Amino acid sequence: MERGTEWGAPSSHGAGHGAQEQAAAPGRISLAVVVVDRAGLVSHWSRGARRLFGTPREDALGRPAVDLLPVSGALPDDEIAPYGAYAAYEGVGPDLESSLDGRLSYPAAGRARLRVPERDRIDVLWWAYPLVGPGPERLLVLAADTDALHRDGRGADSIAVERIAPGFALHTDFPGAEELARQLPEIMPSMSVGESARIVAQVLELGYPVLEFSQDDRVPVTPDWGVPRRAERKARRERAARAAASGESVPQDVQDVQDEGEDLEYVAVRERLEFLNEVSGRIGTSLDLAQTIIEVSKAVVPRFTDVAGTYLREQVVAGEGFPDGVPDTTTMWHRVAVEHTDEPGRWDDVIPVGEAMPFPAHTPFFQCMTSGQPVLVPRISEQMGHAIAAQFEKRDIRPLINNRSMLVVPLKARNVVLGFMILLRHPERVEFNDMDRVTGAELAARAGLVLDNARMYTYQESVAETLQDSMLPQIAPRMAGCDIATRYLPGTLLGRVGGDWFDSVKLPGSRTALVVGDVMGHGLNSAAMMGQLRTAVQTMAALDLPPAQLLRNLDDLAQRLGDSYLATCLYAVYDPITSELEIANAGHIPPVLVRAEDGRSDLLDLPTGAPIGVGGVPFESVRVPVAPGDRLVMCTDGLVEVRGEDIGVGLATLCESAAHPAASMDDACDTIIRALNVRGGRKDDVALLMVRLGGIAPEDVALWRLALDPVEVGRARAAVREQLHEWGLNSLADNAELMAGELVTNAVRHARSRRVELRLVRGETLLCEVDDDDHTLPSLRGAGPADEFGRGLRVVSTLAREWGASRTSAGKTVWFELTLPRR
Repeated sequence: MERGTEWGAPSSHGAGHGAQEQAAAPGRISLAVVVVDRAGLVSHWSRGARRLFGTPREDALGRPAVDLLPVSGALPDDEIAPYGAYAAYEGVGPDLESSLDGRLSYPAAGRARLRVPERDRIDVLWWAYPLVGPGPERLLVLAADTDALHRDGRGADSIAVERIAPGFALHTDFPGAEELARQLPEIMPSMSVGESARIVAQVLELGYPVLEFSQDDRVPVTPDWGVPRRAERKARRERAARAAASGESVPQDVQDVQDEGEDLEYVAVRERLEFLNEVSGRIGTSLDLAQTIIEVSKAVVPRFTDVAGTYLREQVVAGEGFPDGVPDTTTMWHRVAVEHTDEPGRWDDVIPVGEAMPFPAHTPFFQCMTSGQPVLVPRISEQMGHAIAAQFEKRDIRPLINNRSMLVVPLKARNVVLGFMILLRHPERVEFNDMDRVTGAELAARAGLVLDNARMYTYQESVAETLQDSMLPQIAPRMAGCDIATRYLPGTLLGRVGGDWFDSVKLPGSRTALVVGDVMGHGLNSAAMMGQLRTAVQTMAALDLPPAQLLRNLDDLAQRLGDSYLATCLYAVYDPITSELEIANAGHIPPVLVRAEDGRSDLLDLPTGAPIGVGGVPFESVRVPVAPGDRLVMCTDGLVEVRGEDIGVGLATLCESAAHPAASMDDACDTIIRALNVRGGRKDDVALLMVRLGGIAPEDVALWRLALDPVEVGRARAAVREQLHEWGLNSLADNAELMAGELVTNAVRHARSRRVELRLVRGETLLCEVDDDDHTLPSLRGAGPADEFGRGLRVVSTLAREWGASRTSAGKTVWFELTLPRR
């Protein structure tokens, strides 16, 4: 806004009043404000500059400063001789022309003669400040017309006014310096908050602009609106109304106020709109709720208020659904941000961020949250301060809030109050007024929409992540003959939820199925598809399908579900007894096998296959012999693929990091993640599955083949008892013998032609498996007192740690496990 460049006439306090009296009376002068960028072009041209130099703002911006401020040099001695005591004054530092040319490295001030269209030459007082920092601004120039000082001089003081000279003073050199410092940003109203704050800080450090009347008298230059204050304008308008009613002529000063008042109202409204537009541009740059709150707080401090505290409802902070109902005295409000201009740490201990509290009905905060309207408190009285402080128990916040002006504005979206902001101004600063209330309400409305967008995104992201987390399995770190470690990293894109997954499935024969897959795309659809495919893989793995056949069936299922179902998948079956991997690939990146013998790591050479969902493409299985201690590393392409980089670089890094020795499986996973994450550019989610293939030693496996004869049941029981005695597991012998006898009895009764196989495996548990060639799976059922069959599986279900049955290519396997005794 240009309002801040409207500066009024000199103070009625002249030089003859004495230094102390003079210092307390600020000098008011119509001021031009010009900012010059590093290229010597004008980047800011105030209304005062337009009036002083005659060039419209739209014509001045972007033009060389030396063209707009033609300078003939400092006034010669003979021209300024009539001015009295300062006849020899030539300024502090170089002339204005040198300053504009970029040779200024320290603040300078002086008087100059300028050529101005339609006004011949004018005498100008000027102050110039060199600017440093990251912004484009290089020079701030303040200028004033000395003729205006002469015209506005009052009585005897006009002589003193003629003898002024521009100078500098530290803002601590005169009374009321803090108030003047707060007014200083108003001379740069059209700049952003950050730019003006940076420039003001430099101006205060270099020296406040002053008018020097003598060796002892200095008057600080202070802002003036160019028209009387609102209360004075109101009084004059009442005088005008009375004059009009009585038929008298309207005084000239009242006419001036009427004309200028209309201009002020226009300027004030425009300034508020520019402020709101600027704030709107600064907030909402992120969908992160915490970042949005910080942006809103910083946007209003210090330009609109000195303290801003933000409170949000509990459901909003927790990322839950939209809060229902009108808040009441039980509603918990979380303090999520406190921004202020006080000394650092002053508010932290008394009003800590993160605290949750309700507010009683007698507080202005409750009134704001229930009515949804701003609440203005011109000054917080001792009584109100005591009532508010009562909410903070032993912490006395009265020194922080008493005698301050307060405005409480609601943060609403869709007519629901999500939170509110408490805005406080220092006692020395002008109180909040009705216009501020309107501005605060509009500010809160815009901030509320931005917060609601961030809240909705946070909520949707939380729902999606919860969905994905529920679909990712909780894999046991130990399976039969192998150790497993996993990692999942969400992507860095806005839609962080993806379709990457891993899994492990227990199979008959002490085998383990290992799966890593990647659904193409991101978001809820990909996560939902991932859940469907993972469920399908678990179901088909339980049928003990060979890897190639399982991928074939999965591909058929994806096509039936829809054309958009595309995914890559790697499916491996590890047999710890035969020390062999059987792997099939559906368009996935190959796994890495790290050999324990020499530490070498290689990508396994597998038929690539096509992604799941393409259809009509065959899949092949490959058998890979492994040794105890080897490690298998399976991951999704998000770990190794970086935009703009060949994927071979990532695969090579994967092999190298996988071979790095580590103290544990978790450490090995972390080593891989660190090695590949530092490359940068990762945006996709990542699934990593690492398996140490420990194997099962031959001496831990016992196998018997039994004829289809009921007599073999007794032989099986004896063999189990004897083997457990040999392994030192006598405590398990009774239960194991009983259950093994029941399973062998069922197998002998239902088998067709092939011998029944009984196998014991000693690993993390004691596993007993019975195979036969009957494809009908047994089921647990009730048995009455007179029933001859149906009790065997109930005995197994009661005594076993875990049991199950599954089909095989040749028939079925029924098994149970017992927990090994502690050693």
